[in-house]
Amino acid sequence: MLKGKKIVLGITGSIAAYKAAFLTRLLIKAGAEVQVLMTQSATSFISPLTLSTLSKRPVFTDVHNGESWNNHVDLGLWADVMLVAPLTATTLGKMANGISDNIIVATYLSARCPVFVAPAMDLDMWAHPSTKGNIDRLISYGNHIIPVGHGELASGLVGAGRMGEPEDIVQHIGAFLNKGTTPTSSLQEFPLKGKKAIVTAGPTYEPIDPVRFIGNRSSGKMGIAIAEALAEQGAEVQLILGPSNLSTEATNVQSIRVQTAQDMYEAATKNFSQSDIAVMAAAVADYRPKTVADKKLKKGDFDLTIPLERTQDIAAALGKVKKKHQVIIGFALETNNELENAKGKLKKKNFDMIVLNSLQDKGAGFRHDTNKVTFITEKEVKAFPLKTKVAVAQDIAKHITQVINNK
Repeated sequence: MLKGKKIVLGITGSIAAYKAAFLTRLLIKAGAEVQVLMTQSATSFISPLTLSTLSKRPVFTDVHNGESWNNHVDLGLWADVMLVAPLTATTLGKMANGISDNIIVATYLSARCPVFVAPAMDLDMWAHPSTKGNIDRLISYGNHIIPVGHGELASGLVGAGRMGEPEDIVQHIGAFLNKGTTPTSSLQEFPLKGKKAIVTAGPTYEPIDPVRFIGNRSSGKMGIAIAEALAEQGAEVQLILGPSNLSTEATNVQSIRVQTAQDMYEAATKNFSQSDIAVMAAAVADYRPKTVADKKLKKGDFDLTIPLERTQDIAAALGKVKKKHQVIIGFALETNNELENAKGKLKKKNFDMIVLNSLQDKGAGFRHDTNKVTFITEKEVKAFPLKTKVAVAQDIAKHITQVINNK
């Protein structure tokens, strides 16, 4: 999700600075290069040595240290994103008013990249009009605010003001960098936070012998995009991915790689009972060879007939055990009688929605980066124009959020 991205991480003097170690680790795990900057007061809460070890870079605590110059202008130009986490009321005020007396503010004023801040302070400080005014000023400059959490604070009081969790911060930045827009949840809680989802994606390969198989042309692009869109909304996602060359680097998506329809069936049924959401985007084989040869079949002077048998219907199996709080979204790829066939699937398999796409539509279906879909529910049929699969995935995630909220 953040592979190859350069991030300047500024840490200020808050007890929440202890989270910076976890945050640094998650950013690097997501593929980013991280340059840590600290105010002098931050070093009282967490050691620069810890962060230097995690980031594999020297930590800068001042513009100069008496012997060398740490060029804040170069740092501002180097970064793809600047992130200040935690952001104290003091540094917030300095950033809002251009008071450049530490390396973080100096770099901020030189930065040409997007800037994210994760405030951390006590509830009365957070609620103070001066704080709100400074936050509004940062927003007016085009900066992005990571929402504060609600809970027990260092003072012992309970309320708003906690720094956002490292996982949420990484999701915000990943959503921005991958889509080029501020996440829709940048000023509110993630709408699917605390929800668990499974998404099936890609083809299945049904072996004929050790060399050959029955498969299809699915790339897995659509399912992967859906998994990432759900994760961006805060869901914890398990991506059950068939034999695709693609993968995901999203930090909140766990990939389960499978080969056959039976493998996918077992993974989906195993994990569905603990899930709130299931999206059946995989192109699962309907049939498989009845027997699999243990050696490569040789070509002979005769025709070859391969008896087939039905595979397990994963979506139908989940629909039978679906509970009231669970949401199942199915896919229908059709070539004829599209609407009629999709509506039949909706009722038969106990889905909340069918996403219909047709191979008759140019730019839709397998291996394209675009898709043209129709959402079918009991109450409506809503057709969309041709969009990127990422945009389609965001539409699906938005619909799921609405269904979850109405359950």
